[in-house]
Amino acid sequence: MPRKPNISANPAELRRRAEARLRDQRKGQWSKAGDPPRKGSGSRSEADTVRMLHELEVHQIELEMQNAELQKARDEMEVVLERYTDLYDFAPVGYFSIDVEGLILEVNLTGAVLLGMERSRLIRLRLERFVAPASRTIFKTFLDMVFAGSKDQGCEALLLKEGGGTFWASFRATAAISLEGTRKWCRVAVSDIAVRKQAEEVLRQNEAMFSTLIAQAPIGMYVVDDGMRMRQVNPIALSVFRKVQPLIGRDLSEIIHVIWPRRVADQLMERFRHTLKTGAPYQSSNFAERRRDIGTKEIYEWQIQRVTLPAGAYGVVCFFTNITERKLAEETRRRLAVLDASNRKLEQEIIRRQAVEEALRKSEQHEMRLSAQARHLSHQILHAQEEERKRISRELHDEIAQTLVGINIHLAALTQEIADNPRDLQRKIARTQRLVEESVDVVHLFARELRPPALDDLGLIPALHAFMKEFTKRTGIHIHFTTFSSRRIKQLNNATRTMFYRVAQEALTNVARHAQASFVEVNFEKLPNALCLKIKDNGKSFQAQHVMHSKRNTRLGLIGMRERLQMVDGTFVIESSPGKGTTIIAQIPLRKATRGGGTDGVH
Repeated sequence: MPRKPNISANPAELRRRAEARLRDQRKGQWSKAGDPPRKGSGSRSEADTVRMLHELEVHQIELEMQNAELQKARDEMEVVLERYTDLYDFAPVGYFSIDVEGLILEVNLTGAVLLGMERSRLIRLRLERFVAPASRTIFKTFLDMVFAGSKDQGCEALLLKEGGGTFWASFRATAAISLEGTRKWCRVAVSDIAVRKQAEEVLRQNEAMFSTLIAQAPIGMYVVDDGMRMRQVNPIALSVFRKVQPLIGRDLSEIIHVIWPRRVADQLMERFRHTLKTGAPYQSSNFAERRRDIGTKEIYEWQIQRVTLPAGAYGVVCFFTNITERKLAEETRRRLAVLDASNRKLEQEIIRRQAVEEALRKSEQHEMRLSAQARHLSHQILHAQEEERKRISRELHDEIAQTLVGINIHLAALTQEIADNPRDLQRKIARTQRLVEESVDVVHLFARELRPPALDDLGLIPALHAFMKEFTKRTGIHIHFTTFSSRRIKQLNNATRTMFYRVAQEALTNVARHAQASFVEVNFEKLPNALCLKIKDNGKSFQAQHVMHSKRNTRLGLIGMRERLQMVDGTFVIESSPGKGTTIIAQIPLRKATRGGGTDGVH
């Protein structure tokens, strides 16, 4: 700040300085004009005149010095005024000067921007005009307190902008008196607090949500702040702290030491401090100690975690469940279980003896039923074997025998015609060779039906491809075959390969015999825990459940497929409905594909 001009200095000092300056000026004049005048020369009136002239000159110099100081002070005041004007107009808050009637006397640029109106138009307007109706009572009370002489009053109100829109503002004001001392006025600082209000609303909502979550939690919960003071407790937790009053705002260490012995309380507080400092959670599933406040042993499941509280600081939340009754119930159940086990053993012994007697009585009937079932199954097997032998015999008679007879006839004819017609010999030999080749093919067909060599030599997929190719050629029924990775299929053990091949063979044979289908879809896939073969045709349907459970079931092929799958804990499903054909699903667990097969299983 510039110094004040020294206008009111000691008059003697000012005169001394003026005389010093006058002497300096006269010395300069004497140096130009020669020697100074000597004392005692001239009359008395001339001496008075000289003295008067000296006084006038001194007074003139005093006036010049005061004028210079005033000029300097004015220049410094103009600089200060310019700086003050900049600080006033461009301050981060709005400044208003208003009188007791609420009229705006002065306003800076920031205040005009806040209200959305030019500064010149705001002068002599009531500031209350820009206050929302809901806040006008608060604002009037605020002004009354300011002009009543109370120091530094403040309030918050919702303001209206000239062009529309509202915003929250903070008011700070101090009363003042004009220089004349007759008119009261005050300086009001106005700040836009819309952002703060929004943050406070978000904070309020977060606190409400946080409190609601804690209050409605189905387990005990309480929250401590970063100073380890209790902040919130839900109703379930209040029942645990019923002996501790007051609770909210109290140091957690005091609360814990009231409830638990000193050793346990010190350990618990160390857990809380460690979690607050590091953020590492802690959990205990079987905390059992005797409480100091009620003198009984209780068991808890509890855990603590560091959380960020709505205000932004860290805190620790504790979740706990009193499992004392549950543990007592478990102990009671355990003891009852021991007694119950003893009773069950006695009852089982009684039941076992009764069961032995009953078993002895029913054994003969059971044996008779098993014998009858075995005889029935033996009859079906013998019948199936006889039918298969009959088929093989018929095939041998119709195919191989006739072919061999033809070969014999051709050989006899060759014997007779060698001499008569040697040129026709080569043609007839070729015909005989073809008959021999046909006989070999028939024998190979029988061998493949009994046990295809490709199944052992090449694996399941090549064997199925060969069988389906021959099946299509023989029946004219088209087959679409899909499978998964060949590498994994090659790892199937021998029993699994045989089972899937026989199921596919028997299913396609049934399609050719009964379904009157033109297309079959075969899908071999690997499920997460099983292997599945699905065979679906577009032929006629049949009542699958009735056929499978009929006492006079003659479909040994279906029974054989089911039995093969049951031997490896597999499942066999038949789905058949009019217009949708028949679907056969054979599925076995992966673990069965490896048992007894070493490294042949699927991995």
